[in-house]
Amino acid sequence: MLNNWVVMPTCLPTVLRRCRMCTSERFRPNGKFRVNAHHKLLDAWLLALCTACGDTAKLTLLERVNVRSIRPELLDRMHDNDPALAAELLQDPAVRRRNRIALDWDNAWRLDTGGPDHLDCEGGFPCSNEAGSLGKIDVSVRFAARIPVRPVRLIAEGCGLSRAEVERLITEGKLVSAVRLSGKLSGDFTFLLKR
Repeated sequence: MLNNWVVMPTCLPTVLRRCRMCTSERFRPNGKFRVNAHHKLLDAWLLALCTACGDTAKLTLLERVNVRSIRPELLDRMHDNDPALAAELLQDPAVRRRNRIALDWDNAWRLDTGGPDHLDCEGGFPCSNEAGSLGKIDVSVRFAARIPVRPVRLIAEGCGLSRAEVERLITEGKLVSAVRLSGKLSGDFTFLLKR
C-alpha cells in the first residue's frame, strides 16, 4: 500500500534581505499589498516587516504596468490582501530575483503523514502495513509548495527515527528512492523502506 505524505506550509516564509535601518537580515511578510496608480500605470508591492526594528520593506511585484494588461482578478486579490497570492508570488523565481531575496522556510511548514504522528516503525524496521506486505513501506511525498527540505529530515520525522538512523538505512540499501536523498528537494518524490 502506498502511503501519501504532504509537506504543507503553515505560514509565509521569512524573507532574507538586509534591512536599511538596522543590522537584521530577516523580514516577515504579513500578506499585505500596496498598489499605487499613476494615471493608467500601476505599481504594486508586497509588504514585509523587519523582524528586529519593524521597518517596512516593499517587494516590487509590478512597476509602471498599464492597468489594462493586469487581470482584474489579480488586482482584486491584491486589493483584498489575499495571503494565498502572497505565498504564490513569494515562490515566483522572477519576483525573488527582481528583489534580490531568498526565502527561509524554517518553522513555516509541517509534514502531514495522513494518520498518526509517524509510521509504525520499530528500531528502523517497518511493521506490516494494511496491504499485508511484511517489512515494506512505500511512501509518496508531495509538496504543496516549493519548500526546500532535506528528504532525510522528512523520512526521520515521518517514521519517528533519528537522522543518523535514516542515513544508516540509506547506506545499507534498506531505504531506496529514484531521487538522491542527500541535499534538499522541493519537488515530489517516492521512497521504499524495507527490512
